Amino acid sequence: MSRTLIAIGALFAIALTESGYSQTASRTEVLQQAPTDQPAFFPAALLQSQYDRMDLNKILTVRLMEGGNYNVNIRHLTARETAMVHARIADIWVVTEGAGSIVTGGELVDPKSSAAGDETAASIRGGNSREVKVGDVIYIPPGLPHQMAEVRGKVTFLNIRFDARTLQEQSHRAAR
Repeated sequence: MSRTLIAIGALFAIALTESGYSQTASRTEVLQQAPTDQPAFFPAALLQSQYDRMDLNKILTVRLMEGGNYNVNIRHLTARETAMVHARIADIWVVTEGAGSIVTGGELVDPKSSAAGDETAASIRGGNSREVKVGDVIYIPPGLPHQMAEVRGKVTFLNIRFDARTLQEQSHRAAR
């Protein structure tokens, strides 16, 4: 699991170089650990204060909650990000500010692999481009190339990430 978190951090570092943001991947701020005995609540006022702080300080990612094999992040982009494929991780994006274009599918151009089995690249060849705006929800399964390829001004989204492969494996074992 720690290799997965390190790989995710490396992906953020690559994205930072294209976005112009100054945050380093190893310093992704974690606001709280996932509770095991109560719900986690993120009121709109907290989210807005984080958006404002991220804007002011040019922060790319704030992790609202860390749960080991899942986490909830705020992503705040002002430029295209690195294309990527996660080997085990599924993403759910909920666009809360701005607009842009996401490319999914196709194949990474000259991919680079991480120890966790994820891949990154500058772009995607042959993918499908879709406009995204406030209110849109995007599910990205493991193994699917994806990239926020265009940002109009800025785009902010909640990024809910979880180890889908482990969930699938557990589900198959339970069904036997």
